[in-house]
Amino acid sequence: MRIALIFMLLLAPPVLACDSALLDQNFRKLASSETVNLCDTYSGKVLLVVNTASKCGYTPQYDSLEKLHAKYEKQGFTVLGFPSNDFMGQEPGTEEEIQDFCRLTYGVQFPMFEKITVKPTDAHPFYAQLAAVSGTYPTWNFHKYLIGRDGKLIKQFSPQTKPLDPSIVAAIEQALK
Repeated sequence: MRIALIFMLLLAPPVLACDSALLDQNFRKLASSETVNLCDTYSGKVLLVVNTASKCGYTPQYDSLEKLHAKYEKQGFTVLGFPSNDFMGQEPGTEEEIQDFCRLTYGVQFPMFEKITVKPTDAHPFYAQLAAVSGTYPTWNFHKYLIGRDGKLIKQFSPQTKPLDPSIVAAIEQALK
């Protein structure tokens, strides 16, 4: 019996504990009742966290975000989208409308989560923590935060910096090494 137990323990996959206070956040998937913990689901991955909006001048960035996600996903990279209606009411739709728009217009396959607030006065705790470690809250829609495999912020990028900008691509590739 003891030998069988030892054998089972040796063959069991290692349990990776996520010790990232930043990622230890629960979110409901967009237009779903399913809740995920970012730490449990994305621990060990490089993440690009983006507050999104469907009626913004930067909305075409969805296309490039999806291209980044598809290109680097197998290497352990994921884009995480968080719709927000904080800037000039540019995400007024329901979660179902947002989901349909993203999938049908831009082919978005990367994970999208519940609509949240990212502005300082009522920011979701996740965005308050991102602002605390980066020194800035999102300044507009499509603000980007790059998080390393260790669950710590690497860098933030302004909404004006396009997802395929060489600075973002280089930072992602460096984080994936």
